Amino acid sequence: MVARLRATVVKLVTRPRAAPEPILDDAEILAAVRRGDGSAATALYRRTRTTVERTLLRILGHRDRDHDDLAQLATIAVVQSIAGFRGDCSLDTWTSRITARTLFKELRRRKTEGAIFQADDGYDAVATGSADTHRDVSARSSVARIRKHLGEMDPLKAWTVVLHDVCGHDLREIAQITDVTVAAAQTRLARGRTELHERIQRDPELASELSRRGVRS
Repeated sequence: MVARLRATVVKLVTRPRAAPEPILDDAEILAAVRRGDGSAATALYRRTRTTVERTLLRILGHRDRDHDDLAQLATIAVVQSIAGFRGDCSLDTWTSRITARTLFKELRRRKTEGAIFQADDGYDAVATGSADTHRDVSARSSVARIRKHLGEMDPLKAWTVVLHDVCGHDLREIAQITDVTVAAAQTRLARGRTELHERIQRDPELASELSRRGVRS
């Protein structure tokens, strides 16, 4: 069944979008998957696609050149793991967890997990135009500087900070995503936050901008 669902997902993410199909609620989708219904992959793909995309963008901070490949890997992982979903959280939370875990493992395999935090999102940081434009540029510049600091940290500590403070995963979920104990995840989070805070304090321009915005580093 999983192989058939996986094949359907691969076709879905590589072909043009078709006309919308009837929307099923989460319980109906899960029931269809467990029955081995051939249409379940389509319904599951449509239901979880937005969460997969949103999770990738939250972690990467930009649309990675391998975004489509990573999205496909994550979607396949969701399909392959769906039988283990026990409903102890929302389907969106579970999908985000599976996506983050897939991304973490894939980037570790490629040995590029640290580089993702340093990538340029292509945004022009030259401030021109209205006050709103200036604020927008300033905010984006601050985010880029924070990501640069994260990229210079130990990748595992940086990942833990991003997963917790950006993506909203709790320590138990982070432990599952990164294959460590909850205690280890907690230690990485504490140390990662401390290091990031120290780095920000040594970056006067960034520290001043965050203080002006009332953001505690």
